[in-house]
Amino acid sequence: MWDNPRLLNTAANALIGVAALLFAYAGLQLLLRSPLFPLKEIVVRGELKNAAAAEVEIAVDGVGGNFFAADLAAVRARLEQVSWVRHVDVRRVWPDRIEVKLEEHVAFARWGDTGLVNTFGEPFTASMDGAGEARLPLFAGPAGTEGELTRRYRRFVELLAPLGETPERVVVGIVLTPRYAWQLRLADGLNLELGRDGAEPVEQRLARFVAAYPVSLGRLPRRAAATGAEIERHVDLRYPNGFALRVAGWKG
Repeated sequence: MWDNPRLLNTAANALIGVAALLFAYAGLQLLLRSPLFPLKEIVVRGELKNAAAAEVEIAVDGVGGNFFAADLAAVRARLEQVSWVRHVDVRRVWPDRIEVKLEEHVAFARWGDTGLVNTFGEPFTASMDGAGEARLPLFAGPAGTEGELTRRYRRFVELLAPLGETPERVVVGIVLTPRYAWQLRLADGLNLELGRDGAEPVEQRLARFVAAYPVSLGRLPRRAAATGAEIERHVDLRYPNGFALRVAGWKG
């Protein structure tokens, strides 16, 4: 070995490499422990309407170490557990600051009895006041279909807008059954059975109903003469060339 220059060079290079790694590791440890780079400020950005400021403060107060040693992943993980927080971005800003940018969920609909769906069609859990919840449409469907219900809801509202209701209130409930059939409830008490997508998309059935509404269902009373309450009406659109109507209290 000692008279083999190639092996000696290889061994020397390996030792130099190991020594360099050891020095780098030692330097990193000194850097992480050095008082020369103190962490002086944590700045939280983002408009918070629902997330509790106290919970955010507790999450960021747990940051330890100096500028280089602060565990940003741990900070991000703690903040992601705060109610209403959807996304967290944490970064170091030289020489002594950490910036946190928070994005909140924006509630778009209720999901079943306890959950919520945001504007991206993502489910989340948070508490809302009763009045706030009442303004949201109610979604129901198989787990994992929140995004599809959000997308379809927007399309259904667009198609139903000619009926004259306020767009945000025209559809107050949407159901996707386990058999993937669509059902809608409108603000005026009208229930629409759209059925399943097939050769004819459910949007096409709905558009046909909206076109026929002024000369058909639109001519019938929407409120009971005696009480002034909305009349419960059910429309079955699962027909190729028309629809069936059922009105509560009507016979024959």
